[in-house]
Amino acid sequence: MPEFQPLEHAPAYRRLSAALRSRILDRRLKDGDALPTETELARQFAVNRSTVREALRNLESAGLLRRRGGGKKLYVSRPTVAAVGGGLREALTLHDARFGDVWEALRVVEPAIAAAAAERRDEAALVELDDLVRGFGQPTLPAIEAVALVGRFFRALGRASGNPVFLLANEPLVQLVEPSLAIIIDRLPQARRRIVVAQRALLAAIGDQDGEAASAWMRRHIEDFRRGFEQAGLPMETVVGAGS
Repeated sequence: MPEFQPLEHAPAYRRLSAALRSRILDRRLKDGDALPTETELARQFAVNRSTVREALRNLESAGLLRRRGGGKKLYVSRPTVAAVGGGLREALTLHDARFGDVWEALRVVEPAIAAAAAERRDEAALVELDDLVRGFGQPTLPAIEAVALVGRFFRALGRASGNPVFLLANEPLVQLVEPSLAIIIDRLPQARRRIVVAQRALLAAIGDQDGEAASAWMRRHIEDFRRGFEQAGLPMETVVGAGS
C-alpha cells in the first residue's frame, strides 16, 4: 500500500485552493466578487499560472466559482441547491440508503417544512404553489412532467419555509424520491388523484397560514406515498437512486 505524503507537502494547487476556499467560506471573498486574474493570483501567491489554473478549476467544479456569459473572468458563487442536493443524493446512494430510510427522513423533515411554509409564506410563494397544483391536476399530463411538477411543489415549499437548512435538507430527499414516484404514477392509476387531493389540502392550509394543518396533511401525504410505493411492488429495502 502506498504511503501518504505529509500534509505540508501537498501539491501547491491544493494549498492554493484551500487558501481561496477559506477566504470564501469566511466571507472575506463574498458571493459575486470578481477574482484577480490568473497572472495577478500567481504573483500574489508566488506560484506558476498553471498552479493557479488547477486550483481555480478545483473551486469551479465545487461550485464556489463561476463564469458569466462564457467569459474568462471568475466570480465567487454559492453552490446551487440542486448541486448540493445532487452531491448528497450520490453520497446517500453510495451509503446504500434504502427507500425505508428515505421515507423515515421524509416523515420527519417534510411536515416541519410544510408547517414553516404555512407560517412564513408570502403571496408570491402562494401563487407559485397554486400554479403547480393546477398544473399537476391536468388529466393528460405525461408521467415525466407530473413527476417534475411534484418535485417543484416540494422545492417551492422548501423555499417558502424561509429556512436555508430546510431548503438544503429537502433537495436530496426529493431527488431520491423522484425516480420511484415516476414508477408509482405509471403503475397506479389512483396515484395522481391522491396526490392532487393532498396538494390541494396543503395549499389550503398554507393559504390559511395554518401550520398545524399543513404539517398534518404533509404527514398523511408521505404515509400515502409509502403505501403507493409498496402497492407498486417496490420493496422498502430498495436502494433509492441506484442507477438513476
